[in-house]
Amino acid sequence: MSAIPGLTPEQLSFYHKNGYVRVAGLLSPEEAAAYRAEVHAIAERQGSNDATWESVRGQDTRITHCHDVQFRSAAFTRLLVDERLTRVAQAIIGPNVQLHHSKMFIKPPEKGSPFPMHQDFPYFPHRDHSMIAVILHFDDAPEEKGCLRVYPGSHKLGPLPAIGADHHLPEDRFTLDGATPIPAKAGDAIFFSYLLAHGSGLNISGEPRTTLLVQLRDPADLPLREGHGSRGQGMMLAGIDPSTEEFRFAWEDKAA
Repeated sequence: MSAIPGLTPEQLSFYHKNGYVRVAGLLSPEEAAAYRAEVHAIAERQGSNDATWESVRGQDTRITHCHDVQFRSAAFTRLLVDERLTRVAQAIIGPNVQLHHSKMFIKPPEKGSPFPMHQDFPYFPHRDHSMIAVILHFDDAPEEKGCLRVYPGSHKLGPLPAIGADHHLPEDRFTLDGATPIPAKAGDAIFFSYLLAHGSGLNISGEPRTTLLVQLRDPADLPLREGHGSRGQGMMLAGIDPSTEEFRFAWEDKAA
């Protein structure tokens, strides 16, 4: 497997200006196909579920998801520490990269639910805003499959007021149709700030759209409130955790 040494200066400049960067071919087509099979196998084992947001329910659409996929398949444990992924994250975050959580999504054909425009900030706000996401594409994601859509540069606006139980952005200001589509090929990865206004459209194609989303942060960046806890949260994927807290057994933390 050929390594991608982080980001070029041009890619990093693009990220800082726009709040996202697409890295083409981070995975080979063969690797993407293998991970796609793993995601669909997890979905088969866990049974049907639906993660459609409250604000877009009632439209006969669905989306299958599962959090913490590295606890469902060792393939994703290996992927989380793949240097092709972690070096890009290091170029954006810095030398120390910590896992916050992972989740897979399958948008089924013809009725794959959209995600309204939103920032990730309201779900897990952090002091220094080091949090980023990476979407790994395991099959092609053209516009008709409901690809990622963004408002370039919106990360510079800082945290924005959110609406409703699912914390989406005001639709009169951030429409899904008005956002810039970011089509991707199988094996592509899109890295973006958790302050970027983003969403994705309806999958109206005849094929599913299969992705893995991983949220990453600098371990020195403190959460503003506890929440959105996930299994494996705090695992170091690159570098070290520089904290100097006294060692405690895991069962002591649970007893506290």
